[in-house]
Amino acid sequence: MALIFLAIAAGGYGAWWWSQKGSSSATATQAGKSGKGRRGGGPLFVKVASVAIKSMPVQIEAVGTVEPEHSVQVRAQVSGLLQSVMFKEGDKVQAGQLLFQIDPRTFEASYRQAQAQLARDTAQLENSKVQQERLEPLLKREFITRQEFDVAVTSTKSLEATVAADRALVEQAKIQMEFARIHAPISGRTGALAVKSGNLVAAGAGGGAPLVTINSTDPILVSFSIPERQLEDIRRFQNEKDMRIEILPDRYGSPVAQGKLDFIDNTVTPQTGTVLLKTRVKNDKEALWPGQFVNVRVVLTIEPEAVVVPDAAVQPGQEGSFVYLIDEENKVRVRPINVSRQIGADVVVTKGVKPGDRVITEFPQALQPGATVQITGGEAREKGGKGRKGKGATKGDKKSEAKSEG
Repeated sequence: MALIFLAIAAGGYGAWWWSQKGSSSATATQAGKSGKGRRGGGPLFVKVASVAIKSMPVQIEAVGTVEPEHSVQVRAQVSGLLQSVMFKEGDKVQAGQLLFQIDPRTFEASYRQAQAQLARDTAQLENSKVQQERLEPLLKREFITRQEFDVAVTSTKSLEATVAADRALVEQAKIQMEFARIHAPISGRTGALAVKSGNLVAAGAGGGAPLVTINSTDPILVSFSIPERQLEDIRRFQNEKDMRIEILPDRYGSPVAQGKLDFIDNTVTPQTGTVLLKTRVKNDKEALWPGQFVNVRVVLTIEPEAVVVPDAAVQPGQEGSFVYLIDEENKVRVRPINVSRQIGADVVVTKGVKPGDRVITEFPQALQPGATVQITGGEAREKGGKGRKGKGATKGDKKSEAKSEG
C-alpha cells in the first residue's frame, strides 16, 4: 500500500512540474512576440504626385441668369371674339406668322361703310368741280355775280377736304380689320396661352393678361455680376483675342456655349458692390433656357507655364496653405506655398514648389515631418515588390513555417 501511495504522489508532482514549465514557456514566447512587434516599425506608405508645368487659364467664375434678347407680350389691338388660335403653346414661331384671328365681321363692315362714304363724297366733289368749271366763263362775261362763283369754289374745296377725311377713315377701318389678324412680331418660342379661342379679348395694355409671350432663344443673353475689384481685369483684357466667356449649366461639366463680352453696366450696385455684365451666345440647340441659372467662366487670358499641384496635396494651415514634400532620401518635409487660383482639380502655385517636386496626395495618420516614407504606385510598387518577393524572403518565410510546425 505504501509503495502504491508513493507512486501516485510522484506521478502527481511530475504532472504539476511539466504544466508549470509549459506555462512559463508559452508566456515567454508570447512576450517575445510582443516585443518583436513593438520593435518592428517600418516606413509609412504614401501616394505622391509630381509638380507640373501646364498651360492654365486666368479666369473669373460667377453665377449668371439666362434671359432672352427680345421678349414680347402679344396683346390684342382691337376688341372682339377670339375666333381661333393658329399655334400650340410652346411652339417656335417666325416673325410675321399668323397667331390669332379675332372675329373680323364688324371691322369688315366698317371698312365697307367707309369705302362707300368715300365713293359718295368723291362723286359730289367731281360734280362740284364740273359746276365750278361751268360758272367760270359765265363770270368773265358777267352773266353771274362774283358771289355765286365764290360759293361754287368754296363747295369744291369743302368736298375735297371731306374726301381726304373719308380716305383716312377707309385707311383706319382697313387697319382695324388687319388688327383682327394678330401676327408674331418676332421669331422665338411661345409661352402659355392666357386666353383660349371663344373668349372675348379687350384691346390695349389695360385689357388684362397678354394673349401670349414670345421669347427669342437664339441668340440668347446671359447676365452675371462680378465684384468691383475684378472690373479692372475685365476691362484690361476685354479686347484681347484670348478672352472669352463660357457658359456651363454644371460647374464641373463642359461649356455649352461661348461668347464675347457684350455689355458692362455703367455703375456699381451700391448694395452688393458688384457690376452687371452680359454676353450674347449662340443657342441654336436651345441648351440654355430663359430664366435658367448657369455658371459663368470668364477666361481672361492663358498662362502658358503655370506651376500646378493637385488639389489633394494642398493643406490648410494657420499661416496659409502648405504641402508635404518628399526629398531625395524619402523623408517628409513641410513646404509653405502661395496659391494663385484653383481650376478643377489643379491648383496654380506662385511660390513654394518647383517643377518635379514630389508632393504627398494621400496622408497616413502617423505622418510627421522628418518621417521616412515609401511611395506606392507605379515604379515604387514594382521596386518594393521585387524586394519583398526575393529568394531570401522566401527562404525566411519557409524557415519560420518549419519552426512553427516543429
